[in-house]
Amino acid sequence: MSSKDFNTLLLNNAEYLKPFAINLTRDLDAADDLYQDTLYKALANKDKYNVGTNIKAWLFTIMRNIFINNYRRKAKQKTIFDSTPNEYFLNSNQNAVANSAEGNLRMKEIQEALKQLPEIFRTPFLLYFDGYRYNEIAEMLVEPLGTIKSRIHFARKLLKEQLSRY
Repeated sequence: MSSKDFNTLLLNNAEYLKPFAINLTRDLDAADDLYQDTLYKALANKDKYNVGTNIKAWLFTIMRNIFINNYRRKAKQKTIFDSTPNEYFLNSNQNAVANSAEGNLRMKEIQEALKQLPEIFRTPFLLYFDGYRYNEIAEMLVEPLGTIKSRIHFARKLLKEQLSRY
């Protein structure tokens, strides 16, 4: 198939792409971009089009794949867009001051909760909290690895119940 024939075939079927793009994106600007990307990709890959196959289905497949790839790329980036008209709050250099009294009260409550843990749970948990690995704690306490993991898990669970306010 010649380039001229392919271009004619493409232009004759391009009108069906616009509503499909709007249906996918639900946004006119994004639909225009998707439409243009699809036509560009179809022109760039015209040698992959097999003569006699359904060109509408081929174009719809290209558009759907571009949409899916763009969606996955955006989801992977996890970009947060802020459309607030006033950017003062975003650019201001406001510093928050920590309330040390409140922090000290919380720390005392956490330390008290740690003291209330049974010794069998407290020791492995504190060692884990200090940065030791499970297998190192198991060697230190001469206990099986599974037992150490279980005790640390139960220590976390008990602390979570005692400190449920946080």
